[in-house]
Amino acid sequence: MSRRVVRQSKFRHVFGQAAKADQAYEDIRVSKVTWDSSFCAVNPKFLAIIVEAGGGGAFIVLPLAKVWQIPDYTPMRNITEPIITLEGHSKRVGILSWHPTARNVLLSAGGDNMIIIWNVGTGEVLLSLDDMHPDVIHSVCWNSNGSLLATTCKDKTLRIIDPRKGQVVAERFAAHEGMRPMRAVFTRQGHIFTTGFTRMSQRELGLWDPNNFEEPVALQEMDTSNGVLLPFYDPDSSIVYLCGKGDSSIRYFEITDEPPFVHYLNTFSSKEPQRGMGFMPKRGLDVSKCEIARFYKLHERKCEPIIMTVPRKSDLFQDDLYPDTPGPEPALEADEWLSGQDADPVLISLRDGYVPPKHRELRVTKRNILDVRPPSVPRRSQSSSDAPLSQHTLETLLEEIKALRERVQAQEQRITALENMLCELVDGTD
Repeated sequence: MSRRVVRQSKFRHVFGQAAKADQAYEDIRVSKVTWDSSFCAVNPKFLAIIVEAGGGGAFIVLPLAKVWQIPDYTPMRNITEPIITLEGHSKRVGILSWHPTARNVLLSAGGDNMIIIWNVGTGEVLLSLDDMHPDVIHSVCWNSNGSLLATTCKDKTLRIIDPRKGQVVAERFAAHEGMRPMRAVFTRQGHIFTTGFTRMSQRELGLWDPNNFEEPVALQEMDTSNGVLLPFYDPDSSIVYLCGKGDSSIRYFEITDEPPFVHYLNTFSSKEPQRGMGFMPKRGLDVSKCEIARFYKLHERKCEPIIMTVPRKSDLFQDDLYPDTPGPEPALEADEWLSGQDADPVLISLRDGYVPPKHRELRVTKRNILDVRPPSVPRRSQSSSDAPLSQHTLETLLEEIKALRERVQAQEQRITALENMLCELVDGTD
């Protein structure tokens, strides 16, 4: 008798579970813009969601912590003026992507078929790729060190681009033969994972080697739904999660070096369709509960966390589930990357859990309007230029900081009082 051999994988039993109702974010008017985007971004501190507004462009930012301390005054107001405005596109921008290792480097792509790479700290355009895509760009993805881009376009071509050389280093026409939008992401092995549609409008996934685009490493048909599949790839586990716009499920696959290379793991299903999806970085997960992924599912008027867990009996830290992962600190400055340098992400350990820093200073090599660091304090005249500050100097600085905080609080209270008076005056005139 033949016996079926089950593929061994520590992720074979990963399961998804929606968070409890009291952990969801209610009364959010999610944008109804017809753009195949996730509409959501998340990090260990905040959740950002694109919301419905006249003219578009509005978003809401929510703290992930559920414990609130309400002060006597009201320091929080809507932000209507940006710190910086990046002007360069002639049509709507639908894609934004931060460089994985360089500080303040942001990529944007829009309906004008252009890709612009910015230094947001100075507002400068570092690179403009305006002659590589003859039609609307559907997706853009950096590789792990930010040296290459993978793009998909309405012309049905998958391109690998060296942005600093301004060259297409490899391309594949009709990686998926259908006319619906295609998506592409880099894997940790340097392959390209794609989603798209067949000529008969069936959804399809593919795995490609950019050194040999003639034949796919893997190509699998899925179903006949018409929602665009958004891939979310975790390089630590090499699991890719597929979230379809309008679907009520998340399917996930493990990518390995063994045939058939893309292995189906499981499907998380729910009753309500998803309008968009946010994907938490690995450093924001709860390692004590063996959580390996967390999504923020957008409904019509709420956002619901969905947690992916590997069942384990031990309460100890699971080294095999949590290798060192990219942290928030950049490995390069913008100018260093532009000059041709590459660096892998700066990794952090999750053994003791990740605690986001309360304050992160922006260090730049040019004038940076985002730099909010206080001016440097001159050292006391001593025989050694490297001598530490004295206890008296430190105490003086602490007193000055305390006084500044009290002044800011007083100004906030004064502004709040003036706003209340203005509201009373307006109500009185009515």
